[in-house]
Amino acid sequence: MRFSTILRLRLRSLFLPTQLEHELEEELRYHLERQVDENVAAGMRHEDARLAALRSVHGFEQRKEECRDMRGVYLVDNLLQDARFAMRQLRKSPAFASTAICTLALGMCASVAIFAFVDAALIKPLPYPNPSRLVGVYESVAMFPQSNLSYADYIDWKRLNNVFTSLAAYQTGGMTLSTPEGAQRARGVRVSDDFFRTLGVTPILGRDFRPGADLPAAARTVMLSYSTWQKRYGGESGVLGQSVTLNGEPIVIIGVLPPEFHFAPAEPAEFWTTLHATNPCDLRRGCHNMYGVARLADGVSIQTAAANMTSIAQQLEKQYPESNRGQGAAVLSLTEVIVGNIRPILLMLLTGAGLLLLIASVNVASLLIVRSASRRREIAVRTALGASAARVVRQLLTEGLVLVTAGSALGLILAYWATRFLPTLIPTTIAARMPFLHHLGLNARVAAFAAVIACAAALLFAVTPLLQLSLSKSGEGLAEGSRGSAGTTWRRLGSKLVVLELAIAMVLLVGAGLLGKSLYHLLNVDLGFRADHLSTLNVAAPNTYATDPQTVALARQILGRVAILPGVRSAAISSRPPLMQGNTMWIRVGGRPFNGEHNEVQYREVTAGYFTTLEARLLGGRYFTDRDDASTPPVVIINQALARQYFPGETAVGKQLHYVSASSQAPMEIVGFVDDIKESALDTATPPTMYVAFDQDPTSGFTIAVRTWQDEQSLVPALTKAIHEIDPGISTFGGTSMTQAVNDSQAAYVRRSSAALVGGFAALAWVMVVVGLYGVVAYSVGQRTREIGVRMALGAGRSSVYRLILRDAGRLITAGMVIGLVCAVAAATAMRGLLFGVSSWDGPTLSSVAAVLGLSALLASYIPARRAASVNPVDALRAE
Repeated sequence: MRFSTILRLRLRSLFLPTQLEHELEEELRYHLERQVDENVAAGMRHEDARLAALRSVHGFEQRKEECRDMRGVYLVDNLLQDARFAMRQLRKSPAFASTAICTLALGMCASVAIFAFVDAALIKPLPYPNPSRLVGVYESVAMFPQSNLSYADYIDWKRLNNVFTSLAAYQTGGMTLSTPEGAQRARGVRVSDDFFRTLGVTPILGRDFRPGADLPAAARTVMLSYSTWQKRYGGESGVLGQSVTLNGEPIVIIGVLPPEFHFAPAEPAEFWTTLHATNPCDLRRGCHNMYGVARLADGVSIQTAAANMTSIAQQLEKQYPESNRGQGAAVLSLTEVIVGNIRPILLMLLTGAGLLLLIASVNVASLLIVRSASRRREIAVRTALGASAARVVRQLLTEGLVLVTAGSALGLILAYWATRFLPTLIPTTIAARMPFLHHLGLNARVAAFAAVIACAAALLFAVTPLLQLSLSKSGEGLAEGSRGSAGTTWRRLGSKLVVLELAIAMVLLVGAGLLGKSLYHLLNVDLGFRADHLSTLNVAAPNTYATDPQTVALARQILGRVAILPGVRSAAISSRPPLMQGNTMWIRVGGRPFNGEHNEVQYREVTAGYFTTLEARLLGGRYFTDRDDASTPPVVIINQALARQYFPGETAVGKQLHYVSASSQAPMEIVGFVDDIKESALDTATPPTMYVAFDQDPTSGFTIAVRTWQDEQSLVPALTKAIHEIDPGISTFGGTSMTQAVNDSQAAYVRRSSAALVGGFAALAWVMVVVGLYGVVAYSVGQRTREIGVRMALGAGRSSVYRLILRDAGRLITAGMVIGLVCAVAAATAMRGLLFGVSSWDGPTLSSVAAVLGLSALLASYIPARRAASVNPVDALRAE
């Protein structure tokens, strides 16, 4: 019979069983009537002819069964029958069914939900044509292996390379948007004219930047993100040709980007303008303020491109030794640029979810071992009555499939909810840099992953009872005194599952403990200042404050206005807020030999009250005063890290520093040094930092820090209002309390979310292990009731029964925990990049986890041991 015919018949048997049965009966009756007619024609009476015809087909119903088998219809009927029988069996054991289904659903939910994040970030291709050919291009220096580019170096790299079909540049930052309601802060990106052509992105409305659109003399043009087009312009096509004022300059709108477009390194971005090299930084080779993105030429690997760019960097270093000394190049795939920081986190979480799923599967398998023991007699009876081994296997496979189907369905529902809920917990500032999570969901790849898990679980749940039943002869199931063989099965198989569960739970608990301890250390790291009752607000002055005297006057006016607000103790200004990486500068120490070394340090412009407002510790010298202005010699304050590196064992106060890039500038005298302030990420070492007097080197974009007596967050609206009263054209943004800035920092969020998720996995694993250990020990005790009764009848005391049960359980607990400790240290070593202030073999964490898990496991074993010790020997022997 052809395959298509068989398939058609089986599908009809599944969906049209009544019609198929009617056709089969008509066909058999037709053949029966023809045989009756032939017998009558041969001279037989009609009654005899009919009986002879029935004898020739060996019975009407038997022949129908044979036809069903030949057509493959009976297999479908059997499967449906097996499924109905399996569901009846599960309904008879609601406790077992609900426990197994919920356990599997929790493991499935965790694994599928985390895999959905992995798929969105690491597997799903970037939304560009041929994304594997896109790379990020960086300069490389000792302090920053992946550093931003200078405009002059970018132009030379673009001209000299032979490995890219195109090399574009982009620069992120804020822009001041002029609106009828006043100045607003908008997120903008400056890009070279070929940026979108390099990515392969075409506007859905309007046109792309034309070649040469980024030249200094070219007209200023801008493209809108899709969300900005919808939010600010109502999605009107007439937006093309309109003018928008950014940073005080009118710019013509020429296009709208597609809704699915995102470029994570620059997000969230509203306006994409052309990059015109007109400001002083763009014109200076030593000023680095942009990044590169390129498309590899056909046949060129990333390694080849990196070698070519390094060669060009070496050539520029010889040509421009003052600005390019010690500068190399780095080329990374764009995928690595976008998700490189979160890859280890997601892989760690996926591993944790996988371990939880493994514990859930092992736990259900343990339940099946216990349950299958009670069915040994049933299976033996079915076998004795003629059921083949294949028929028994098919029944068990069907039961496993029903169990997995219910657990997987519930798990997928929970996973769908988790993929909708978990992204809402990501802080807005961090979520903006993860646009690839916008379309997170249960797509085809995630569904395939869930299907693989379900199939593996179904196979495990079918094989487990088969393996258990195969350990004893089928005939033993008919014997009443065969209960001891089940205890043997527990020792052979169940004990191994318990050890495996304990080891996995140990890994998860240790991982959660180390991540939790890392978070504690991170949130309590020495900031070098008091974070409580401290508010910050970013300020961007318009172009009307173009000169240094105007900027200084504005800063003093703002500080004077803020100082009289209710609840304000003190206020100060800095070019960047604390906890944020600042700009860097190359310096040299006055009076020392200099051979062009790049001594790179972080620098900030701060007003006189900055250190007292932060309540930072002055270790020597003095603070800035209002007298440190443009009319006096330049002064500088350094932090302890800079003093240790450049003035070890000597007094830094009174020494002089010079900018390497501005040798004509007067030297800066060090007038003080302060304790290290966290002017960078919480989990990084504080770099050497110098503080320049704001009045001597002002900037129009700065941060105001305010020390207050009241709730710091409630002060932000008053700060904004006070500044806008001075000039409505000033834009303010990013107002927050320093405590919130610490808690919402990327370093803190990464460890908080990791600790919470792994901690959740570990808590579920711990509960599963305790419940599973209790179940299998209780089952083992139940199977040894007669043995315990005999022992007690012969004079054994309760204490000996306790020792008997707890000794066996203790061996399993010890083995599982020892294996788990070794695996936990190895796992912690693999994730050491996420640990902060704690080692992978942290003794207190390891001992605490071992104590908690060991005591809870012993308690789970003690309860059935206590029940065994209270058994009446007479009742135990009578029951047997």
